[in-house]
Amino acid sequence: MRIGVNPLSWMNDDLPSLGGETPLETALAEGKAIGYAGFEIGNKFPQEGPALKAKLDEYGLACVSGWYSGELANLAQVSVEDEIQRCHAHMDKLRFNDCKVVVYGEVAGSVQGRIDTPLDRRPRFANDAQWHAYAERLNRFGAHLKSSYGITLAYHHHMGAYVESPDDIDRLMALTDPACVGLLFDTGHAYFGGAADPNALLARHVQRVVHVHCKDVRPALIAKARNDGWSFLAGVLAGTFTVPGDGVIDYDAVLSTLHRAGYAGWLVVEAEQDPAVAPSYAYAKKGFNTLKRIVRNLDGLS
Repeated sequence: MRIGVNPLSWMNDDLPSLGGETPLETALAEGKAIGYAGFEIGNKFPQEGPALKAKLDEYGLACVSGWYSGELANLAQVSVEDEIQRCHAHMDKLRFNDCKVVVYGEVAGSVQGRIDTPLDRRPRFANDAQWHAYAERLNRFGAHLKSSYGITLAYHHHMGAYVESPDDIDRLMALTDPACVGLLFDTGHAYFGGAADPNALLARHVQRVVHVHCKDVRPALIAKARNDGWSFLAGVLAGTFTVPGDGVIDYDAVLSTLHRAGYAGWLVVEAEQDPAVAPSYAYAKKGFNTLKRIVRNLDGLS
């Protein structure tokens, strides 16, 4: 298991006011100094494969993966063929940088980026037929990514989207083909989505996990977000998420479950926070140190 980081600790694509003034080079230099082996990419990274590789090579960092905003849940207006055409530049960039997975985030109908829209207004499929149609589309798209780019679709369950709750994740995993669709397990979104014990949810689907986002949670703020009808971004601003080791998620248990299953992918520290409140370097270092300690224990190196 290699430890990477998402630039959200320094700058936020959805809320540019959070760290918007921070140069990409600051994040890369600080991430490397902390000990991270690679970065997921965001909007400030070069958008062409060779330029992205050159920038990361300057700091001796790998390209972990990158978010892709999918719209396959728009059953009436977006075809799989549309998505195949639209994804080419992004997937080609990831392939050039030797990425093995792509973070598939479903944005059709999602309220995750709407700061004034409560989470309980997220989209939901109306019936079994829609669930089955969506799963079949994901299977086809995932099969294309593997055959054309050698990249595995890592499905990101996410607050404010169609697949948010443990029941949603269970259903998606039951309906999709393991050969075509992998699971991106996000500890923070699992907890926020209703998994009081994220490790129990992980254990059910660990054989499908191809990528892991590691964020911790502040339960009192998550409860308030739910009870008071906050939007996802309002929760981010208030501090619902933090880095591993700064909240209540049992990362010893989570990483032990992954280790027993033979997981050999990336662990990505990702915590949407305001860097003015949670200084980027200090929190990114805390998250790294938490995961590194556990990984070393599991590998018998401590």
